Amino acid sequence: MPKITIDGRDVEVDAGATILDAAEKLGIDIPTMCFLRGHEATTSCMVCVVKVTGADALVPACGTPVGDGMQIENDCDEVRDARKAALELLLSDHVGDCMGPCTMGCPAHMEIPLMIRQIAAGQFTEAIATVKRDIALPAVLGRICPAPCENVCRRAQHDQAVSVCLLKRCVADVDLATDQPYSPTCIAQKGKRVAIIGAGPAGLAAAYYLQRDGFECVVVDDHDEPGGMLRYGVSEAELPRDVLTAEIAQIEKLGVRFRLGVRVGSAISMEEVRKQFDAVFIAAGQLKPGDGEALQMEAGEKINVNGATYATGVEGVFAGGDAVRRRKMAVRAVADGKEAAQAIAQYLTGQEVTGPGKLFNSRMGKLADGEMEVFLGAASSAARQEPFGAATALSDEEARVESLRCLRCDCRKPEACLLRQHALAYEARQTRYRSDRRRFVQQTQHPDVIYEPGKCIDCGICIQTASEAGEALGLTFVGRGFDVRVAVPFEATLAEGLREAAAQCVAACPTGALAFKDGVVRAAEQMP
Repeated sequence: MPKITIDGRDVEVDAGATILDAAEKLGIDIPTMCFLRGHEATTSCMVCVVKVTGADALVPACGTPVGDGMQIENDCDEVRDARKAALELLLSDHVGDCMGPCTMGCPAHMEIPLMIRQIAAGQFTEAIATVKRDIALPAVLGRICPAPCENVCRRAQHDQAVSVCLLKRCVADVDLATDQPYSPTCIAQKGKRVAIIGAGPAGLAAAYYLQRDGFECVVVDDHDEPGGMLRYGVSEAELPRDVLTAEIAQIEKLGVRFRLGVRVGSAISMEEVRKQFDAVFIAAGQLKPGDGEALQMEAGEKINVNGATYATGVEGVFAGGDAVRRRKMAVRAVADGKEAAQAIAQYLTGQEVTGPGKLFNSRMGKLADGEMEVFLGAASSAARQEPFGAATALSDEEARVESLRCLRCDCRKPEACLLRQHALAYEARQTRYRSDRRRFVQQTQHPDVIYEPGKCIDCGICIQTASEAGEALGLTFVGRGFDVRVAVPFEATLAEGLREAAAQCVAACPTGALAFKDGVVRAAEQMP
């Protein structure tokens, strides 16, 4: 049996095994794109390259047989740089957005397209769960948010943006009107306590997510009622108090406790708060000079706040919302609370405090002539829905009609896409290699599957899969050189090419090139 060494670790493998086989036996992860176990290696993507001592060039691990005595480097700068370059070449030819422009425009990065598809499918229970993963106060924000997400909605380039805010409000209002409004499953208490100073949007959001994640939260505020600027800075006409009260009640139902009429700095010192709690989040709203809740600790110096982690220079103390910077938008304050909660949870569980995880997002950029029509092909041509008569909200049916106007700009397989996963891991840049991108194309003739050639990396896995399934036509490579693409032979339709193996091909595709049309149902079923 050949014996080789990978990153200083010895392993014996069967004759004929590849470097990738040997790495897997050692538990060493080597990224792959064009390789699928049980299929012939095509070695086309070059994302799995490794360095073999004595070789003239890096070699693909998936297709290189081991030789006795091989010395292999998998984790070195040369290998990482080569893999990053390979990914950046693939990205330079990638046509599609990982996340919709609306999600990127939302300060809380809410999965807006998913919510919209769930509304279209009548899945309001699933929709409110989607919303509340990122927005703790959707009924409130559905009334007062200036909708930055709608400002970047791609549909606005054609006629009018999708009414995201009204859709969010509809989902939240329907939920609050039920006998048992949505409440997330809370993780078992971890024995850690967090003091949140300020019951405004940032503080309420932080309490929601921290309590959900198993941390006991106490919200301290000097007013008689919680809500901060939502209660005392927004008119009743804009935000009915019963709506605000109802959403706060949902936060309190999770186990969050409120200590109202208590001013930190006079009724209780910050030093005492820090002694009683394992962490403190300052979300006291806009502070006045000399305010007892100002970001000043024992040393008397104003505290600098890390923009990525919300951590201050004082151990265990975090700050966000208008206490740090004037945000003007309640949705930004809510986003601050959610993000700060992630950083605080990291701190309390002994992890490195890095704040929210980074997101990789491929972008199509400006649409070329004719590409809007491709998006419109699967969307309703109806005009933007407006509340009827004296109503201020969309009815359930109006919401459904409005949701069908969405162009579905986001990827249908954002979590499963290996290109996105590896691009994030290797910090790849989509713009490193600039070129004229391919046109945006969708093939929708198949009843269940959609094919977007601009996301295909020409790995050939689907071709092998269709052949093994006994498809009469299946798929093949067409064209030459840089223009080679996967297609159904004889210019037949996707429905004709994939009569039996469509599901297997979707599962095998390493990107979002082949995906199911009914992504809303499948995505909802996979959510925690």
